[in-house]
Amino acid sequence: MKKMITIKDIAKAANVSVTTVSFVLNDKGEKMGISNEVIKKVLKVAEDMKYKPNMIASSLRTGKTRSIGLIVEDISNQFFSELAKVIESEAIKLNYRVFYCSTGGDDVRAVELVNSLLQANVDGFIITPTAGMKTTIDRLLELQRPVVLIDRYFEGQNVSHVVLDNFGGAQTATRYFLEKGLKKIAFVTNFSQLVQMQLRKKGYADTLKELGLYDDSRILDLEYHITEEERIEKISDFLSNTPEIDAVLFGANYLLLAGLQSFKKLKIKIPADKAVISFDDHDSFRLHSPSITVLSQPIEEMGKKTVRLLMKQMNDKSNYLIEKEEKKGSLIIRESV
Repeated sequence: MKKMITIKDIAKAANVSVTTVSFVLNDKGEKMGISNEVIKKVLKVAEDMKYKPNMIASSLRTGKTRSIGLIVEDISNQFFSELAKVIESEAIKLNYRVFYCSTGGDDVRAVELVNSLLQANVDGFIITPTAGMKTTIDRLLELQRPVVLIDRYFEGQNVSHVVLDNFGGAQTATRYFLEKGLKKIAFVTNFSQLVQMQLRKKGYADTLKELGLYDDSRILDLEYHITEEERIEKISDFLSNTPEIDAVLFGANYLLLAGLQSFKKLKIKIPADKAVISFDDHDSFRLHSPSITVLSQPIEEMGKKTVRLLMKQMNDKSNYLIEKEEKKGSLIIRESV
């Protein structure tokens, strides 16, 4: 049987004390005055020796499970799956496990997931909240549980978050249409109380209002909880009833996935008949002919920043300062405009 590596083995290989190794592996190195050089050395040795801590023993000793609860809207959506991959990768580097959960945009389900993760005694939460989750987030704050929101937040709530500059992203996409001479621009979105969708709609609307080109009949607000078939049908009806539009901005990648089927159904050619841009990239958008122009979120940057904020909160506790960060998206120009 292969010998289990212990902190004594790491201490011997790194030529430091067992206490030093313990402090470093429990994220207390800097707090205990251990130099960055020694911390890096110990972590490198632990990695090379493929050290795996006894999580149960550690939890009993420290009261920590070295686990993070990650709650997103839909882990099957490429945006959230890529985001989760970055978060998990960063967590593993810090010797944390990640528990994935999807709300499906359901408020009741979201509360159940938070309660389950509280029972599992996770050390911190990273949450993409549903529209009705504000009181649940307030509860976590009252319990003094470390929490960082990602992709969306609640205005007026004092909690750290990392989000896209949704207003600016919508402006960028709309202005690109205008630069290409397209003026009858539609927007397909969700009828939502979620701040990110509201800001995307506002960025689109304000840009057109400045030029006197805004027409609210060119906005399609869809319910979130409808089937894919219903979504395709409603987008098809919208396109049929607004034949004058020459461009469509989609507020999320899953909306365009339905939209592409509507275009096919109506035999609308991209970009000859209508130009298209979508928020959030998707593998199929690169493969589609023509390929789809997108307003892409900096997923890796957002995921890494979120983990850093959560770790600071877990380590600093009472000294932790709330940080609210807005990241700029990138317009990836392809063939659909």
